[in-house]
Formats: sequence, structure tokens, C-alpha cells
Amino acid sequence: MAAAADPLGSLVSALESYRGRDRVVRGGVRAPLTGPAGFTGGRSGYRGETWAHHTLAVPGLRSLTPLPPQIRTLCYGCQLAGGVLARKSPTESETGRRLLAVSAQLSHCRTVLRLFDDLAMLAYSRQYGLGAKEEDAIVRWLSVLSNLADQLYYPCEHVAWAADADVIRTNSHKWWTLSTAFWGLSLVLGIVRSLRILFQLRRKLRNCTGESLEQSQKEMDTQVKSEVLSILSSMADLSNAVHWLPPGFLWAGQFPPWLVGLMGTISSLIGVYQHL
Repeated sequence: MAAAADPLGSLVSALESYRGRDRVVRGGVRAPLTGPAGFTGGRSGYRGETWAHHTLAVPGLRSLTPLPPQIRTLCYGCQLAGGVLARKSPTESETGRRLLAVSAQLSHCRTVLRLFDDLAMLAYSRQYGLGAKEEDAIVRWLSVLSNLADQLYYPCEHVAWAADADVIRTNSHKWWTLSTAFWGLSLVLGIVRSLRILFQLRRKLRNCTGESLEQSQKEMDTQVKSEVLSILSSMADLSNAVHWLPPGFLWAGQFPPWLVGLMGTISSLIGVYQHL
């Protein structure tokens, strides 16, 4: 068992190295979701991973095709199953080790593919601008700050990846930490933004009376469901983001591989469900 521990530890280390999310940028800009009383929910469901079904046209490029959600789901699913099996008998532990190896390779794949996301994120941020179409100032500025955190996330991760690949000479640890911090900040802003939208929707519903009440209720139920799922997805991702921060901060470094896989799988499945 001692001999098997070292390879397993190496796989866990690999999984910890290439972390974070898949794409933040959707394929094209979502039109704001309009509530029954004219309230715009903005880019509902935008935060977290990208689950777009289209491509984003960027001047000078053919298109930037979003990363399929199946890769992320499979990556975390393998980590969940592998982490559970690795804790059991020697036979199951070997199967778990292989699943963790697959997860590590898929995680590395996702990191490399994110090297091409900066322009797509920049194009989205420019189109969204200062959120002039948003009726609520709090939602607007939460979205702008989230866009900024998303934009800063990418170059930090690229530097960390380049350092680990010996492309440049620098300490990759601090850049991984910085990129994870920007990811966590974006998730927190997204959660607060969704909570604000839910509060606004509840207030708008109170103002609906008569025949418009039933129709408004149906429209708002759809938006509420979307925002609640976004909150749950972001909270699952945030739990992993905190885990990947330096030890000593909340529960940083305390998650076993299977728990990281569980949180990522929950977030991934929610994202797949939202965009079926």
C-alpha cells in the first residue's frame, strides 16, 4: 500500500495544479431576461462555467467555440469516482488511481483550452460595457466587477501554466493563487447578484395585480428557478475555489479528492441541466 501511495499522491498533486473553471464567456451575449414589470435580470445564469450553444464572433478570428460541458462533467465525475475508490481495497484503489489519472489529463486539457479565452472574454466585456441596459444599479455594478474579475483571471492562469510548463521562469504558485482568488471573487459577486435579482423579482411580484398576476407568476418562477440554480452552482464552485487557496484560509487545502469531485460534479450537472 505504501508503494501505491506515491503514485496516488502524484495524481492528487496534478489535480491540484490544474484547477479552476472552464470558460466564463458565453458564445455571444445573452439578451437580458425581462421580468413582468420591466425588471431586467441581465445575464442570468452567466456565472461559473460556460455552457454556450453558439460561437462568439471576434474581429480577426473565425470564431471562439465554447468548451463542451461534457469535458468538465467527465473530469469531475472521474475525480469523484476515483477519489472514492482510491480509499478502498487495493483492487478498487488501482481503478481509482486510473480514474484520477484520466481526471488529471482532462483538467490539464481544460487549462490549455482556456489559453484562447481572453479575446472572447474581452469581446463580451466590451459589449456589456457598464451595463447601461440594466435597470438596477446594484446588479449593473456587480456585473461590471464580475466581468473585471473574469478578465483578470485568464492572464494570471496563463502565467501559472507557462511557469509550470517551463515556458517562463517565475513562481507558478503565486499566480495559481491569484487566478483562484479572481475566480472566487467572480463567484461571490455572482451569488450576490443572483440574490439581488431574487429580491427584485419578489418586490416586482408584489406590485402585480389582477389579470397580469398569473402570467407574471409563471415568468418569474422561471427566472427564480434559474437564479436559484445559479446560486447553488456558484456555491459548489466557490467551495472548491476556497479549497485551492493557500492553507489557513477557511477550509483551504482540507478537501479530499472525492469531495472536490463531488462539488465540481454538482456544479457541472446544474450547468448541463440549465442549458439543455
